[in-house]
Amino acid sequence: MKWIYLGAAILSEVTAALSMQAAVDRPGWYALVVVGYLASFALLIRVLRSGMAIGVAYGIWGASGVALTAVMAAVLFGQALTPVMLGGIALIAAGVLLVEIGSQRALAARGKAAR
Repeated sequence: MKWIYLGAAILSEVTAALSMQAAVDRPGWYALVVVGYLASFALLIRVLRSGMAIGVAYGIWGASGVALTAVMAAVLFGQALTPVMLGGIALIAAGVLLVEIGSQRALAARGKAAR
């Protein structure tokens, strides 16, 4: 369940960030900015209550949010998405994967030490 909460938190945060861009020309979008960020933080709290470590949850949430926002801003608003930016997104994805692998190994090592 914690991964579903985390995915929803990421999508809420990305929605809020993209709504900020939309609100530049249409201020009515600011309501979705507020709702999106409030929902994102509430969901992130649920992730933490589900047992995910803050370093893992916040790292994945933040990194994924940056990457998805950049891609969606290019799709929705025609903003630049250069090869250098795509390389950065690939590095973000690799970093998220390494954080998760490291977290799983630490959890397994802690489980062995407790026995």
